[in-house]
Amino acid sequence: MTVNPFDSELARRHSRYFGTRDGRPVLLSEPDQPPDLFASAVIGAFRGFVLNPQFVCLGAKASVNHETYRLGVYDRLASPEATAGLSHDLCEFLREVWAADNEFTTFVATFREPTDLDEVGFEEQLWAQLQMLHDRDAALHDWDPAVSSNPDDPHFSFSFAGHAFFIVGLHPGSARLARQFPWPTLVFNPHAQFERLREEGKFEKMKEVVRQREEELEGDVSPVLADFGADTEAKQYAGRAVETGWHPPFVPHPGESIEVATGGTSAPAVGPAPAGCPVAREPSPPARIDR
Repeated sequence: MTVNPFDSELARRHSRYFGTRDGRPVLLSEPDQPPDLFASAVIGAFRGFVLNPQFVCLGAKASVNHETYRLGVYDRLASPEATAGLSHDLCEFLREVWAADNEFTTFVATFREPTDLDEVGFEEQLWAQLQMLHDRDAALHDWDPAVSSNPDDPHFSFSFAGHAFFIVGLHPGSARLARQFPWPTLVFNPHAQFERLREEGKFEKMKEVVRQREEELEGDVSPVLADFGADTEAKQYAGRAVETGWHPPFVPHPGESIEVATGGTSAPAVGPAPAGCPVAREPSPPARIDR
């Protein structure tokens, strides 16, 4: 099996990569080991959150119902330890990503703390975490060529290991009901599945239904919601209604190490990364969890 390039002692200590079997969490690195209580609580809460009849996202419901999502559990958002584990687990997720008909997948990263952030504070921490992931990844992989690396560009999307993701931030302090969750959480949705839906002529109908459900739940549609290519999707990541002129606090440097990009100022060490993530641009079939 090809080595995960984000593997390190620190990453292994903080890697908590789960699937589910009949609604129960399964630690994929050690399937026979019972999950800890916090992981069980997070997965139970996420399933309840998504499967609530009022929840707006149909793709998330499908991934939970078919158990095609993965979930990582970490300690503190935007910490070196969480970044090490998350980098490792997100690469493992990409090994499993596929684009089969009528199936959705997503990677959910939940953090124990901080749980007392307001909307601005969470937005700052979300972008700090994405920056740390990118700093770790930039020297290993090019940006996904299907999207822009400029966070102000209408065609921007976050990229990790050469794959674009639409990020959805959840946290207790969100003003949007559909974004309220007991712990800070980043949901990584592969852009490739949205493109597949467009090619199949299903995307517009799903978008219409999701926005209608959001209006029924919230009383309106999020003011930062925009179609890809109309405005930068970076405004949507944290869920806050950003002010006019807002700029994403993110500095892309694809192809360069953080030392080169910052002129010698290094980020906190999270262990060696010797080679690129062994993920083909075409998704491969997932390894399902035996029942």
